[in-house]
Amino acid sequence: MVTRGRPGAGTNQEAVRRHNLGTLLGHVHHNGRISRAALTTRMRLNRSTIAALVGELEGLGLVEQCAPQGERNGAGRPSLDVRPGPIEAFVLATELRVEEISVARVGLGGQVLARATASTPASRRPAEVADALCELLRKLVADAPESARLVGVGIGVPGVVSDDGGLVRFGPNLGWTDVPFAAALADRMDEKVAIRAGNDADLGVMSEHIRGAGVGHDNIVFLSGDVGVGGGVIVGGRPMPGVGGYAGELGHMKVNPRGKTCRCGNRGCWETEIGAHAVASAVRFPHGDLSGLAARLAAVRQPNARLRTIARHLGMGIGNIVNIFNPEVVILGGVLRDLYSVVYAEVDGAVSESALVAPGEQATVTLPALGADSVLLGAAELAFEPLLEDPATVLEQR
Repeated sequence: MVTRGRPGAGTNQEAVRRHNLGTLLGHVHHNGRISRAALTTRMRLNRSTIAALVGELEGLGLVEQCAPQGERNGAGRPSLDVRPGPIEAFVLATELRVEEISVARVGLGGQVLARATASTPASRRPAEVADALCELLRKLVADAPESARLVGVGIGVPGVVSDDGGLVRFGPNLGWTDVPFAAALADRMDEKVAIRAGNDADLGVMSEHIRGAGVGHDNIVFLSGDVGVGGGVIVGGRPMPGVGGYAGELGHMKVNPRGKTCRCGNRGCWETEIGAHAVASAVRFPHGDLSGLAARLAAVRQPNARLRTIARHLGMGIGNIVNIFNPEVVILGGVLRDLYSVVYAEVDGAVSESALVAPGEQATVTLPALGADSVLLGAAELAFEPLLEDPATVLEQR
């Protein structure tokens, strides 16, 4: 029998060490600040191992130790806290919408450090959109401190995105089919850095699960509402991407066979009944520029019949989602967040009528705790993933 000795063991130990480094950095990133005692408990490692890992991350400049917050409990020396460090490791996050591009520089801990916006080019051609986006991102990088380190770029796209984050397979409201948008942006960037794209609703549910209305829940549906409607789903604490990463296209449920033709080519999709254009028509708001639609909805005191009809369609669709996924929370983002604030009674009533009693009793319809930033912060989480998987290697590459 042939045995493999130290080389194999060393390789395994190195892999475990790198995994533990990333896991510890992930706890700091998701909590913003956490005690070494809490890290010891969560990671089930001894105190000396945690101290060594913190020391290594401290050496990389990614974390720093500080005195604990709050009152001291018990005898002995209190455990130090760990928080993001002096090297500003940051990512560039983008929410690409039909009418507008929003970008942010986001640091460890999920802190938004700077923002910029621009109108989406009217042509919506991928090359022109990539040019406009790259210009915004360059401004954010130029304004960053000299010591800051760009470690990734994440893009939320209103469409079907391949599971490797490189290809937008279908973005009907952008008019895109099989667009390698990540590569197009990479060709324009001054720095070579990992670029990942993801479906906007998938990113929205990720960020709300980590930092928002989904914290403490393991079964969540997030509905992104722009011109189109997408769905991000977490089941049992894990994303439900489907075999190719294309699950969650809830806006393309057919709900009205006699309805309008959707940009996907089908007739009567849910998004044609509840999307931004339907809502804008109901409040007589021009479709050419939807940036002021939220303000128009906020001014509504008494919803008209058309808004109440949209509310019923929204509630019936949510009822179907409750029956299918049995979620704890359904989070409404984008224009659906603004709409719900006006017609929540009608929506809740339609949910109660459509959902079966048992799953309906367990589900709550709510608004995103991250406000308008759910997708943007989800794009940041996507961009941070390589750093949280292997911090030392990513920083070595930068």
